[in-house]
Amino acid sequence: MSAATPTPPITGAVLAGGMGRRMGGLDKGLQPYRGRPLALNALARLRPQVAQCVVSANRHLARYAEFGVPVVTDGRADFAGPLAGLLAAMVRTDGDWLLTVPCDVPAFPLDLGARLMQATQAAGATLAVPVIADPDHPGALRPQPVFCLARTSLRPSLDAWLAAGERRVMGWARQQGVLLVPFDRPEDAAAFANVNTLEELANLDSSA
Repeated sequence: MSAATPTPPITGAVLAGGMGRRMGGLDKGLQPYRGRPLALNALARLRPQVAQCVVSANRHLARYAEFGVPVVTDGRADFAGPLAGLLAAMVRTDGDWLLTVPCDVPAFPLDLGARLMQATQAAGATLAVPVIADPDHPGALRPQPVFCLARTSLRPSLDAWLAAGERRVMGWARQQGVLLVPFDRPEDAAAFANVNTLEELANLDSSA
């Protein structure tokens, strides 16, 4: 029997650098969910899946620093979106792999990193994102591109993409030959539900 392929170490990044427009400009990552900030909840779910973590944020940096992991900023005044946070995290890590998760999906899978890495290694891919069943279009799949496992060697292409004024996550991912990994267990669709408004957050918090 051949030995199992060793799993490379992964750096994890919680993306919390958005403007929170649908929350009235509030810093979404710092909004309370079940007694702790959303970004800290995401960090707690991510930490066991990776070798080390960072948080990508653009405001309230001292508050995020209290989470006990390095805080990176994307250095852009225009809030360039999740790809800017991904690039900032790539700049900070010396590792070969980066796994990003958004701060506003409170129940993402606890085996997200393992499942993406297993599929990536099997396919020889450099970039992978999960896809789930699209509830609005039966039979179709919906990519979840902010949950991204990427080789950090893709940094130059990402830098060029952003420098050209591009912001679309899946646009860049497709350019890199993204591997779409089905997350099709019964519980997976709900696991990727995100929170956009304070009302949604309050309803989710009260459903515990």
